[in-house]
Amino acid sequence: MKTQAQLLKEISEVVWTMESDYPEVYQYLDENPITIPNFENPKISTKELENYLETLHNIINKYKEEKGLT
Repeated sequence: MKTQAQLLKEISEVVWTMESDYPEVYQYLDENPITIPNFENPKISTKELENYLETLHNIINKYKEEKGLT
């Protein structure tokens, strides 16, 4: 199992890839943001980060599939 730090690093890398390689997809990313509670020191679980990372991968894969890039 990956640590939260590893997941955050991977999320950052995927988002950067989306921004640089798939800007047409990146512009819609704010429609599917990770939800952060509105209070000081929110707790975000490893599972939530894993789910968000999986969502990012799914968005890219679906886009690539639709454009015939896979």
